[in-house]
Parts: sequence; C-alpha cells; structure tokens
Amino acid sequence: MQSFLSLYERLLKAGIYNKTDNEIEDIESEFDYDKHHLDCLLNPQNQPPVIKLAKCSCSDEEKMQCEEVCFFNAIEHDDNGDVIISREECVGCGDCINNCKSNNLAEVKEAIPIFNALNEGISPVYVMIAPAYISQFSKKVTPGKLRSAFKLLGFSGMVEVALFADILTLKEALEFDNTIHKEEDFMLTSCCCPMWIAMIKKIYHTLVPHLPPSVSPMAACGRSIKTLYKDATTVFIGPCIAKKAESREADITESVDFVLTFEEVQDIFEAAGINPVELDEDLRDHSSKAGRTYAITSGVSEAVKSTLERLSPERIIPLKAQHADGIKACKIMLKDILDGTIKSNFIEGMGCVGGCVGGPKALIDRKEAKKSVKEYGSKAEYITPVDNPYVIELLERLGFDSIESLLEGDNLFTRRFNDQ
Repeated sequence: MQSFLSLYERLLKAGIYNKTDNEIEDIESEFDYDKHHLDCLLNPQNQPPVIKLAKCSCSDEEKMQCEEVCFFNAIEHDDNGDVIISREECVGCGDCINNCKSNNLAEVKEAIPIFNALNEGISPVYVMIAPAYISQFSKKVTPGKLRSAFKLLGFSGMVEVALFADILTLKEALEFDNTIHKEEDFMLTSCCCPMWIAMIKKIYHTLVPHLPPSVSPMAACGRSIKTLYKDATTVFIGPCIAKKAESREADITESVDFVLTFEEVQDIFEAAGINPVELDEDLRDHSSKAGRTYAITSGVSEAVKSTLERLSPERIIPLKAQHADGIKACKIMLKDILDGTIKSNFIEGMGCVGGCVGGPKALIDRKEAKKSVKEYGSKAEYITPVDNPYVIELLERLGFDSIESLLEGDNLFTRRFNDQ
C-alpha cells in the first residue's frame, strides 16, 4: 500500500510539471493506494486540518490519551476503534499529531490543487506570506528572492500579510480608543491567532463581546486581493496548521482558497529544483515595523500601543497590555479574566509559545526566528501604519475615505459572523 507521504511526493512532482491527470491515471492503474489518501490530497478543503494516515492500532488507554490531549474536543473513536477528527471542532493546534503514539496523524496537504490552478492558468494565483517567514528558508533567502521563487513556480505575485497587519493595527487602535473609557474596560486580541480566537469562541463564550470585530490579517489580505482582482486564487503561507482550519470558516472561505505551511513550501521548492538563494531580488516591501512584528508574542500589543499613542497622544486611559504564550498560558490568563484578577486592558493571546514563529510547521528554532523578525521590523522605513503611505494608498484603492472609516459598519476588515 502506497503511504500518504509517498503519494503526496509523487503527485507534487507531477503537478509541478503539469502532468497531474496522467500521473493520477498511472497511480490508479499501477499502484495499490488508499482512496482516502488520494481524496485528501486532491480535495483537501473537504477534510479537517488533521487527518488519519491508517487504521488505529493503539491500545484503549492510548486512544483515551489521544482524545484527552485535544483541548477543543475534536477527537473521538468509532465502534471499530478508529480515530474520527471533527472538521467543525478541529482548530489545527497540532497537539494530537505530536502526541499520537503510532504517528498515525498528519496535517492535510494542500499543494496539489494549487498547482492544478497554476497549470490551468485561468486566473492569477497570489501568495500571501505570513510575517513569520523571515529567515525560514535560510538567512540568505531575502524577501525579494522568495518573491522571485514563487514567480518562477507560476504565482502572479507575493503579498506580505504584514501590510494587512498594519491595517488591522490601525483598526484595533481605533477600536480601543473608541471603546475603552473606564479602568475596568478591556479588549481581547490577537486577531491573528486562530487558536486564541477559537478558545474564546468555543470555550470562553462569555468573553466574546470583548473581541474587537476584526478579521485576521490573513483574511484581510485575501479579501483585499479578491476585491482588486476578482478572479484571483489566494494561497496563505505560514508556520501554522490552525490557519487551515481558519480558512474553512464560513466568514473566511471565500477569501482564502488554500493554506500551505512552510514545510509544504520547502517540499515544493525541492520537487521543482528551485533554490531561492540563487535567484535575483524582486523587492516590493511596503509594511511598517508594527505589521512585521506581529509574528512574535507581544508584537500585536506593542504595535497597537505605539499606533494608539500616535493617533491619540492625549488619551487619559493608556493601553496596558498583558500577553500569554501557548495554550496553557492562555487558559490561565482567560481564567484570571473571568475571576476578575486581570489589571490590564489589552489582552493578547498566542496559541504557540513564542508566537507565530513558534508554530508547529516552522523550519527554524523559534528563538532564531524571533531574532530575525525583530531585525526585519527594525529595518522598516516606517514605525507605525499611521506613517506608512502604502497603507493609506491601499485603503484608498479599497474604497476607504479615511483611517476612521475602518470603524464604519461591515467592511473588508470586519468579521461578518461574530457568533461563530
């Protein structure tokens, strides 16, 4: 029986060389493959973020541990003892993958349909790269070289999601200024971490009113691209399995077509024989320091605080931030909020220790990644999005008359289904 990963590798190479249909026919006629695996690879959007690779062979005790490790209650076993992962409840935290005794779980792979879209050439396909990407593919792989690598694969362009983190920073600073007027008021962020948002929506429901109505930078980027280029296909790339779950949400699914991890991108480069280090620069960096540092814990808080001070320097009640690193720390902080012992008014949670740079599919150590992200942020021409002319120009192109209009009703950067 062909393994899931060997099947993925074979299809990946076939997709790059525009032979996917023939390759599938070869596999069907020459190999004994698992039809579930093939469906997972060709139609990943129909699957949960985490899939099983084979029938469960664990003991009853190990199966109980498998279920208990999931904080979101997304795992159970059927009458035959096989694992079932809920597409609705799984948020892609990856804990089950790391704790499966038989290595029987893996994140779903989304590369094959992306290359089908590239090979068809019917519509432009854009990469949306997460702020955590700096140095992931080698310190020598600059943003310009990475953009060249994606264009060589056939993508129409690479957009830094940090630019949209800038916009969300503006929006959340305005929300804070507009809603926090008493010492006991507080606001929950970060909109960029789907695990943190899922914890609040699924487990700590009473705190939902304290969430600002902002989409994540990934969703904001996807919506904006599809506003400017109606037929575009959008592909988010980052270190996070949970983004695969977020892209399946009813509010997001039409703006983000696919999600790849850094590991998947590395596989693609290797299959295509592309070494980004060897490529020329294609420089189009427009984000500020605020947006670039979203990838590290406390980065969102610091970005919103500096932007708020820029927008409202005479504000009486300042932003007092507190943050938590990882699911366990987030749980403790949320309990403290419910117990009334929190003294801060801007609460930031990150599901991964270290922030996005500590994601399960990052390619480098989180300490090294954090250092690289901070260095990249320090090189930004602008400190806050208020000073960034590219942010203002982009907002104008998207139909916003002013920064303040980010707070006006339902717009590109507002959640449309707040009760989910």
